[in-house]
Amino acid sequence: MTTVSTQHTERLTRKNAVLLLVDHQVGLYTGVRDIDILQLKHHVVALTRSLLALKVPVVVTTTTEKMWGPLIPELADVVHGIPTIERTTVNAWDEKSVVDAVKATGRKKLIVTGISTDTCLAFPAIAALADGFQSYAVIDASGGFSQTQVDMGILRMQQAGVVQVGYSNVPIEILADNAVPEAEAVYAALGMPFSGLVFGLRHYFAAGRMKRRSHT
Repeated sequence: MTTVSTQHTERLTRKNAVLLLVDHQVGLYTGVRDIDILQLKHHVVALTRSLLALKVPVVVTTTTEKMWGPLIPELADVVHGIPTIERTTVNAWDEKSVVDAVKATGRKKLIVTGISTDTCLAFPAIAALADGFQSYAVIDASGGFSQTQVDMGILRMQQAGVVQVGYSNVPIEILADNAVPEAEAVYAALGMPFSGLVFGLRHYFAAGRMKRRSHT
């Protein structure tokens, strides 16, 4: 008989999710080879901006900035005001201040993105599982130094039980309802052309509710 795992059946929500951004630094971006850099920047900025619109907590960490440089400016603009935790550890989850910042949110669904996929993403995503978190690796908002390294990192995460997700389906799953006020901001952040349609739908549903009330 086939056993169906229920480990990850609970949906991502505004109340259970936290985003961990690992090492999106200028120097590391120069080595990314598996995804176009402009596309990668769009994905991580869109993911971050949309989750902030949904009031999902964001934790930012960098490693050895004297070696790898600061955050990419596009992301730095979005997380302005959020403290960046600089560390020396390879695995972000080995840095107590990073773990403490994540735990302080009280959330157990850890959404992780990092440069590189096989190290800065995979290591903390896997390590967090042992601390009772459910890890979600955002593959297309991360990047690696070769396709082979990315493939091996993804395989290792799959074997460990990390869920692989895309940059757009995470905020849309958390959004849950296109009629809520944040919908327009979420779709606009993602750069989806039908964000205007969502705005129209919200007014459509609001008008429908008003009409129903007038008949009661």
